[in-house]
Amino acid sequence: MAYLPNSDRDRAEMLAAIGLDSAEDLFRDVPSRLREPRLELPAPLSEPELMAEMRRLAGANRPLSEWDCFLGAGVYFRYIPAVVRATISRPEFYTAYTPYQAEASQGYLQSIFEFQSLVAELFDMDVANASMYDVATAAAEGALLSTLHTGRHRVVASGTLHPEVLSVLRTYASGRGAELDVLPSRGGVTELEAARQALSGGDAAVLVVAQPNFLGLLEPIPELVEAAHDAGALIEVVADPIAASVLEPPGALGADLVAADGQQLGIPPQLGGPTVGLLACTQELVRRIPGRLVGITTDSRGGRAFCLTLQTREQHIRRERATSNICTNHALMALAATAYMAKMGGEGMRGIADISYRRAHQLALELGRLPGCRLRYPDQDFLWEFVLEVPVEARALARELAAEGILAGYPLQGLAPGLERCLLVCATEMTSPAAIERFVARVSRAVAEPDRVGAPG
Repeated sequence: MAYLPNSDRDRAEMLAAIGLDSAEDLFRDVPSRLREPRLELPAPLSEPELMAEMRRLAGANRPLSEWDCFLGAGVYFRYIPAVVRATISRPEFYTAYTPYQAEASQGYLQSIFEFQSLVAELFDMDVANASMYDVATAAAEGALLSTLHTGRHRVVASGTLHPEVLSVLRTYASGRGAELDVLPSRGGVTELEAARQALSGGDAAVLVVAQPNFLGLLEPIPELVEAAHDAGALIEVVADPIAASVLEPPGALGADLVAADGQQLGIPPQLGGPTVGLLACTQELVRRIPGRLVGITTDSRGGRAFCLTLQTREQHIRRERATSNICTNHALMALAATAYMAKMGGEGMRGIADISYRRAHQLALELGRLPGCRLRYPDQDFLWEFVLEVPVEARALARELAAEGILAGYPLQGLAPGLERCLLVCATEMTSPAAIERFVARVSRAVAEPDRVGAPG
C-alpha cells in the first residue's frame, strides 16, 4: 500500500484501529496462490525502447477503414462527422468525471439535457434518461422497471433479440427473482400467436422485442403492442436509432419503454465498446427510470439553470426504493451521440438510412443470384442487414475472406439449428459500390469451388 500518501506511522495507527498487525493481514481471506500470481513480464525497457515497442505493436493494428466491412450484428461501421471528435476532445469534457456537485457543471449538465431531449424526440417518447452503459443494460433495466411498476414478475422476451441482450436479461431477471420466458420465432420474426399465449396468463410484466430484430428483419410491432396492452403488460422496444429515423417511431406505436444502443450515433466500433445505452419511457414511468435525469429550471437570479432532477444514487434515496444500482451515465459517449444527432439532424439520418437500405438491397440481390446462395428469409422485410445462406460452412467462408481484407459478415452457426451455413450480412453508407462488387466476386469464386473453402493451404 506504499502508493497511498501515508507515513509508516499513519499505516500502523490504521492497522491498530482494526486489530491487524500488517497490511498483508487485510488479504488473509484470499487464497495465497492468488495473492501474488506469477506474471510472465519481459525485462524492463528504457523509454526509447518502450516507445519503439509500442509503435511496433500499434503497427500490427489494421483500421476498419482498410477493410471491406459487411459486419453488423449490433456494432456498425458508420460515418462520423469531424465535429463529433472535435467536441468530445475538448478537455473539459473528456477529463470530467461523475458530477457529484452536479449543479457546478452547467455545461456538462446542458449536454446531458440536450442528449435526453434528442433521444426522446427520436423515439417519440416522453422522457429519456442521461444514458446507460449499453443496449443490453438499458433493455434489462427497462424490464426490471416494468416488474416494479406492474407488481408482476414475469418478463416475456422475443427470441429474435440480440443474443447478448437476452443473456443480460436472463442475468438481471435471475438476480431480482423474475421469471424470463423466451418466445419462439417463425420465419425469422416473433411468433405472434406464441406472444399472445405467453401474455394471456395475466402475470406478465413486460414484452421485450427488437425493431429491427437481430436478424435484421422488421417485427410486427403494432400487433405486439396490442397483445401486450390487452394483457395488462408493458411493452419495451429495443430499437435501432438510425432505423427510428425512417420507421414509425416506437412511441407513436404505443411503446411504454424504448432501449437502444447509441454506437451508431457517432461512436466508432472500437473493439465493440464502449458505447452508450439509450433508455426512454412514458411520463407515467418517469419516477422509476434508473440512472440520472437532468432537468431545466431557473436559478435565484431568474436565469436558466440545469440540475439533476432525479438520481438513484444511494446517497440520495433509500436503497430499498432504488430502481437499480446503476447510478452513473456514459457522459462522454452520450456527448458524442448528441453532437452526431445535432449535426446530422432528421434529414441527415434519414439520408444515411436511405443509402444503407439501397446498398444492402443491391448486395442481397446480387448475392442471391449466385449458385447455391439465397436469402434465408426472402418473404420478410429488412433494412440494411439480412441473413444469407451459402453452400459452404459460413464460419470457414468468413475466415477465408478475412484473409483477403473482406469482413464477410457474422456467422450464425450455433445461434439456432439450421443456421450453420448462414451469414448475417450488413451494408451501411460506408459500404462502397466497389466493395460490394469485390465481395460478390469473391463469394462467387468460393461457391464455385465449395470443397476448397476452409481447406488447408
